[in-house]
Order: sequence, then C-alpha cells, then structure tokens
Amino acid sequence: MVAAPVVANHPSALKRHRQTQKRTERNKGLRTRVRHIVRALRRAVEQQDASTASETLVVARRELDKAVTKGLLHRNNAARKVSRLTRAVHKLTAARAS
Repeated sequence: MVAAPVVANHPSALKRHRQTQKRTERNKGLRTRVRHIVRALRRAVEQQDASTASETLVVARRELDKAVTKGLLHRNNAARKVSRLTRAVHKLTAARAS
C-alpha cells in the first residue's frame, strides 16, 4: 500500500498521522480475521454442520468481543452479529434434535 502524501507540518500532526497509519494496518488485519471467522460460521450453518458451527460460534463470539475492545466495531454492532449467529446455530441444533 502506498502512503498518501503528508500535508501536516506540525510535529504533533505528523505523529498523529503515523499513529493513524499504524492503527489502520492493525485494524485491517483484525477486520479480515473477524470476517473470515464469521464467514466460516455461516458456511457451517449453510452446510447443516452443527458441531462445526457450535465450535466456530465460540471463536466468533470471542473475536467479535475483541474487535469491540480494540475499537474496531461498535458494541451494539457486535452484539447484533453475535445474536444473529447464535440464533442460526441454535436453530440448526434444534432441527437436528427433532
């Protein structure tokens, strides 16, 4: 990734720019990780794989909570995702039990 030219002249503004670049790179990796885990969980639900879905749900919930603490996601956004994913997994396991 090519960095945009810096137009800041003050030392504090230059530092903030460096911090923003670091945070952006860190967030990019975290965001990708969260998306991959959620995608894997949705795939397991689509394939009716209850055991994998249950295991992946635990990991997904943990990663979404971490994303909230890092400031990557709003807490309500993460809670909504967890709620929907949990409901999908429970519906799958209930269908298997019946």
